Amino acid sequence: MKVRYFDHAATTPVSENVLKAMIPYFTYEYGNASSLYTIGRQSKKAIEEARKKVANAIGAKQHEIYFTSCGSESDNLALKGVAYAHREKGKHIITSKIEHPAVLNSCKTLERQGFEVTYLDVDERGFVNIEQLMQSIKPTTILISIMFANNEIGTLQPIKIIGNIAKQKGILFHTDSVQAVGNVKIDVNQLNIDMLSMSAHKFYGPKGIGALYVREGVEFEKIQDGGHQERDKRAGTENVAEIVGLGEAIEEVYQNYEEYNKKLMNLREYYISETQKRIPNVKLNGDKQNRLPGNANLSFPGVNAQELLLELDQKGICASAGSACSTGQTSPSHVLTAIGLTPELAEGTLRVTFGKDNSKEDVEYLVNSLEEIINKIMNN
Repeated sequence: MKVRYFDHAATTPVSENVLKAMIPYFTYEYGNASSLYTIGRQSKKAIEEARKKVANAIGAKQHEIYFTSCGSESDNLALKGVAYAHREKGKHIITSKIEHPAVLNSCKTLERQGFEVTYLDVDERGFVNIEQLMQSIKPTTILISIMFANNEIGTLQPIKIIGNIAKQKGILFHTDSVQAVGNVKIDVNQLNIDMLSMSAHKFYGPKGIGALYVREGVEFEKIQDGGHQERDKRAGTENVAEIVGLGEAIEEVYQNYEEYNKKLMNLREYYISETQKRIPNVKLNGDKQNRLPGNANLSFPGVNAQELLLELDQKGICASAGSACSTGQTSPSHVLTAIGLTPELAEGTLRVTFGKDNSKEDVEYLVNSLEEIINKIMNN
């Protein structure tokens, strides 16, 4: 049976060019980048070339990029690193109720350590309340952390507005851009972003490698002890092959950005329109326009999404009931709850996220399968 994959927000396949670029660093270019002999220096050079590619993709400087193991580590390093470095100035942080668990749980940890966190509300489309943000700012506010794009409903936040507010108030601004990088054009200077998290496996790179952009001059503390890698901010022997993969992936996805973006938007719109035509009372979650190009989050009243996923799997279809990081949770998604969905609608929500290898034929198969399965569920 052919597998039809519609869960690119969870992970993407490694592209052929990325894999090809990585292979030498698993085999004959195996040197430790901290070593002084030739193969060590070659690994160090490869890391710096990848760092430059990442910086170029988001309008940053090469030395402003720090490699990590994933987006979650990048979020942890950003929030905790800034909090610890600036605690003498203040202990107040502002974030939103629909952030990724890496941000929310980092904030919970900081609260236990004496920091104060304000969690902003969002409206029914998933946008943060800018007025509430302004009212929440205090003399002790040291950091605002708002995700660029939501991993469940795909809503793109008004990052430029938030960045301008933070800059005017002299507050550092971090954005979890794990879902946005590769899907949205980003210039950290135009958007006044001070720190930005990303993860390679969301844009056709390998799992287990991420990066954190930190604007030059921003002070942050390391959160793990060890060696002096990554300018003494992230200890551990560098994962050269995967760093190379991250650099290759981000360069490749932005080289084909316009074509890629247009394709995903066309697939998304076709899927939404066909599903709404053929299945009664379908609800689109998130904003219709300001959303990730490949994200379609739909609620099906009277349907259990877990049951739906199992039925789809029998037909070779991979999708999601929400964030992959929340699989196994019995409580409703915190994102869907925050935008006001009833427990019934939250329970019947399916997230479909398209990628470069999906076709219109795949989407037709998906819609046909959904119609068949939901009719069967509703008639039982």
